[in-house]
Amino acid sequence: MKIATYNVNGVNGRLPVLLRWLKETAPDVACLQELKAPQEKFPEQAITDAGYEAIWHGQKSWNGVAILSKIGKPQELRRALPGDPDDVNSRYIEATINGILIGCLYLPNGNPAPGPKLDYKLSWFKRLHAHAKDLLAQDIPVVLTGDYNVMPTELDVYKPESWVNDALFLPEVRDAFKNLVAQGWTDAIRKLYPNEKIYTFWDYFRQAYTRNAGLRIDHFLLSPHLEKRLKAAGVDKDVRGWEKSSDHAPVWIQLDK
Repeated sequence: MKIATYNVNGVNGRLPVLLRWLKETAPDVACLQELKAPQEKFPEQAITDAGYEAIWHGQKSWNGVAILSKIGKPQELRRALPGDPDDVNSRYIEATINGILIGCLYLPNGNPAPGPKLDYKLSWFKRLHAHAKDLLAQDIPVVLTGDYNVMPTELDVYKPESWVNDALFLPEVRDAFKNLVAQGWTDAIRKLYPNEKIYTFWDYFRQAYTRNAGLRIDHFLLSPHLEKRLKAAGVDKDVRGWEKSSDHAPVWIQLDK
């Protein structure tokens, strides 16, 4: 079973890239972030024609998350992270597919920091901690994947000294991610590649992709049931180099059945 995550940075504007990637790599499940489209503007027919069933939570101009599956319709469980009924941003959606609970998330960026955006990011992280703990307590296979907007260690960022004041790399943000993993989750990429420089995002500016000046901010966290089923993981880095592509590349894992 192949599961992928991809911050598409605009699902309609980059639809040709998304469809080409789906056709060429054929993940069983694809979690998307930053749809940047209201609920009614999601390209459902194009996704259906590509062989996938989908659930999504859209939002005009910003955010937006979706789960696509070609192995059965995702059975939606929730479309908001618990803990703040006043948070209307579409940043989380959760479903079960083939006996696995999949949470697709788009964690807040947090910049400029310090300030209210960083406060929102840290409070969102606290809510994620609480929900993730509840999921582990259910003792079921769980995948929490998406754009976490965190570089966990210096290995995950090109020139870390340039990012010390950025909300993606602040100590309190990295600690929040570390504490989340410490609940009992496995960082899939680091499980298989503990010492390699692997990036999932390259800025559009300063020829970042050409220079491989990237960040690893798109992550797969696996519950204990799935750690032993993890057989492969990687980044479709070449997709970032396609014309009119997102500034993120798709990330994927392969699980034994």
